[in-house]
Amino acid sequence: IAAQTAKQVILQRLHEAEHSAIFEEYTSKEGDVITGVIQRIELGQAFVDLGRTEALLPASEQMRTERYRIGQRLKVLILQVLRTTKGARVVVSRSHPDLLRRLFELEVPEVYNGSVEIKNIAREAGYRSKVAVAARQEGIDPVGCCVGLRGIRIQNIVNELNGEKIDVIMWNPDTHVFISSALSPAQIVSVSLNEYEEIATVVVPDRQLSLAIGKEGQNARLAAKLTGWRIDIKNASTAEAEKLALAKSSADAAMEEAVEAEEVKEEEVIATEAPPEIPEILEQAEEIGEAFIEEAAEPLPIEETVQEPVLLEPRAAEKKPQLRFAEDILTTSPPKQPAKQKKKKKKGAYAKEGAEDGIRIKIARRGSEAIADEDDEYY
Repeated sequence: IAAQTAKQVILQRLHEAEHSAIFEEYTSKEGDVITGVIQRIELGQAFVDLGRTEALLPASEQMRTERYRIGQRLKVLILQVLRTTKGARVVVSRSHPDLLRRLFELEVPEVYNGSVEIKNIAREAGYRSKVAVAARQEGIDPVGCCVGLRGIRIQNIVNELNGEKIDVIMWNPDTHVFISSALSPAQIVSVSLNEYEEIATVVVPDRQLSLAIGKEGQNARLAAKLTGWRIDIKNASTAEAEKLALAKSSADAAMEEAVEAEEVKEEEVIATEAPPEIPEILEQAEEIGEAFIEEAAEPLPIEETVQEPVLLEPRAAEKKPQLRFAEDILTTSPPKQPAKQKKKKKKGAYAKEGAEDGIRIKIARRGSEAIADEDDEYY
């Protein structure tokens, strides 16, 4: 048992040492191209045998135009190396732009030595790629070095990528020239740049509009990726129509500005040529307005109204009887006596006056005999 335990420990330590050695080896090779053989394909993922270990080619890193089979040899780019419990896991790629860069270094000695520099790469894996190159030494044609005699060098790279088209473009520090070269094989009439928004407006002949755009916009899309500018492609007729419209609108705007400037000048002239009487009138108006405001601010005078004294009538209980005179009575008929006075006379003696002779007779109620004055007649 002790011997078996020691054997297992030794084997485990050996596996760990081997995994760490593989991990260190392929970690130093990240970004390099290596040749492998497809060992098996499972669920869209291909497993590539690299000799000492097995690499994984995921579906996202595969070329859409390729069909893999077991035993096929191909060159892959080591993308990253991961450490797992089962050992080192190597992830490789066939669609990364650096794969094209490494293939150029393998096939073109000038690129490997550094005489020719690859500035930028725009790639759509399996369909088309654009490579911008520049020479570091005078007297070297970078495009000719990459293409090779009769295209031998570039043809080897195309065969390795299963027929992917590659455009090699001369890099230029002038953005206008670089954008014109990036849209090759289309001919360019003019290029205008909007540096604030990084938009390039390219004018091409009417017949080459489709060639500049490419199939499904592929050529323009790759040129935009290569240059880093948004490219707006227009044909010559459309550009001329837009220029005419812009010129017309600018002329209208200039006319409006001129009219507005003339109106402003006229107002300034009128203001400067005002007669000297106007300031005096304005001052008088201001004085009148200030006086009016002061008057309005003063409080209104309160009129003192003298009320005549009102004589209060005495109460009914305190009223004295008023004297009436015969001269005040203008009526011909004698006044009727009030009922109360008649009743008082009936208690004592009452007087009766004739209508014709006006003889006054007094009758006493106390006795049976009638008593009269000497001057009166008895009946």
